[in-house]
Amino acid sequence: MEGEDGKERGDVIVYIGVDIGSLTTKVVVTDEEDNIVFSLYERTNGKPIETLQKALLKVRDTLGDIKVDGVGTTGSGRYLAGLVVGADIIKNEITAHAVATTKDVPDVQTIFEIGGQDSKIIIVRQGIVVDFAMNTICAAGTGSFLDHQAERLNIPIEEFGDYALKSKNPARIAGRCTVFAESDMIHKQQMGYATEDIIAGLCEALVRNYLNNVGRGKEILPPYVFQGGVAANKGIRHAFEKMLKSVIYVPKNYGVMGAYGMAILARNSMAESPRESKFSGFDVAEKQFKTRSIVCNICPNLCEVVLVYENNKPVAAWGDRCGRWQEKIRPRVGKQKKTEVA
Repeated sequence: MEGEDGKERGDVIVYIGVDIGSLTTKVVVTDEEDNIVFSLYERTNGKPIETLQKALLKVRDTLGDIKVDGVGTTGSGRYLAGLVVGADIIKNEITAHAVATTKDVPDVQTIFEIGGQDSKIIIVRQGIVVDFAMNTICAAGTGSFLDHQAERLNIPIEEFGDYALKSKNPARIAGRCTVFAESDMIHKQQMGYATEDIIAGLCEALVRNYLNNVGRGKEILPPYVFQGGVAANKGIRHAFEKMLKSVIYVPKNYGVMGAYGMAILARNSMAESPRESKFSGFDVAEKQFKTRSIVCNICPNLCEVVLVYENNKPVAAWGDRCGRWQEKIRPRVGKQKKTEVA
C-alpha cells in the first residue's frame, strides 16, 4: 500500500514519545522531520499500563504499517512506560518539555507548565535550561483542583475559562492552598457574588499562588509559553497575561508537549548512536502486566520496591537504593535508567 508521498507504508519511519503522568497519558508520533503525525491525550484512570496499551493500538490502527525507529518516555510513570513499550531513552519532564517548547518557540525564556496534579516552571536562556522548580505537594492551581471546583459549581470544565472572561470584577479569592481557596469560594457564593466573578477570582488566585511559590526567586522573562492540560483554560491564561502584562503563548499541542519532546529526543538519540530500537512492538498490547509494591526490610533503608510482572513472570523492579532487587530480576528497564538526566 502506498502513501501520498509514493512510499510504501512499511517504509514510513516514525518516533514515539510517551508521557505518563498522575492523571493523564499522552502519546505523540512524529516523522523524520519532527512533524506530529499522531497525538493522543487520555485520562489514565488509575490504569497506566492498560491505558498505554490501548494507546499503542490506536497508533497502529490509525497509521497502519509503520516502522518505529525510536521510543522515548517521560512523566512520573516513565520507567513503567519504558518497560512496557521498550524505550530507547528515558528522561525527566523538565528536559522533555524544554526540548519540545524550544522546537516550537526557539526564543522562549520562561515555560509555565501546569498538569493534573503538579506544576512546574522552566527557565530557558538561549535554548538551554538554566533553572526550574516543581510543585508536587500542593494541589492548588492544578488540573485536578480545577476539575473539582468545576464539578462543585456544576459547570463543565471546558466552559470554566469562558465564565472567567465574562467577569468585570473578579472576586478576591485566597489561593494559598486548596482548603483556603475552596472555603473562600463558598463564602463568596453565600455573599451573593456572581459565578463569573468567583471563577475569575479563582483563576487569578491560582496564578498568583503559582508565581509566588513555584516562580519564587526565578528570573521570569518573556517570551512566555504556557502548556500542560490547564493551558486549555482561557481564564488561567488571561490571569497570567494580566499579572505579567505580557502576551502568553499557548502552543497548538500544549497538552502533549512532554510526549512531543520525547519523540524528538528519541530521534536525536537514534541518530547520534545508530542502533536497533528496543520498541516492544504493537503486539505488546496483548500482553498482561501487573505491578505490586513491597517494603524491603533487608536493611534500615526500608525501600519501597515496585515489582512488575509480565504474564506472571517478574521482569522489572525499581525503588531500591542498593540495586539488589534490580540485579536479582535483571530488568530490561534497568539498563535504560542510565539514560536518565536529573
